[in-house]
Amino acid sequence: MSLSRWTPHVTASAVIEHDGRYLLVEEQTVDGLRLNNPSGHLEPGESPLDAVVREALEETARPFEPTHVVGLYLSRFERPARGVDVTYLRVAFAGRVGDAVTGRPLDTGIERTLWMTLDELRACPERHRSEMVLRCVEDHAAGLRYPLALFSVVGALGPAGASVSR
Repeated sequence: MSLSRWTPHVTASAVIEHDGRYLLVEEQTVDGLRLNNPSGHLEPGESPLDAVVREALEETARPFEPTHVVGLYLSRFERPARGVDVTYLRVAFAGRVGDAVTGRPLDTGIERTLWMTLDELRACPERHRSEMVLRCVEDHAAGLRYPLALFSVVGALGPAGASVSR
């Protein structure tokens, strides 16, 4: 029996819509320049809600206020060049952003932010980081909304005495 354990990568994503356009990031990846929702991996001690607020700010230079959960997405793919089988669990949040913070740089690898309509995003699937990018936006456009209370933090996430959102 193997002692190793399979674990998915857990990410949090922001689905941000304003006047029929969605805020996306254009980022450098191993596959070249790709479009993504502002997203990133959970860090130790973070809840998905904490992570999406942090990641949206880092990648867009805009403060993000989550209002709803759009959905939970499980995606598996293989990277043949590396011989790696990867699984992601994405938690997508809808919400609002404030104005860009003057002088705040975008996270490493993020080339720019851009606002795109759903039709514009549908027209360029070859530019998407993953199939989850369009799926999250389509689900948001279809009106999928779940309360933030969908998530509960049970027990301490962070170091002893650290404050974590619940």
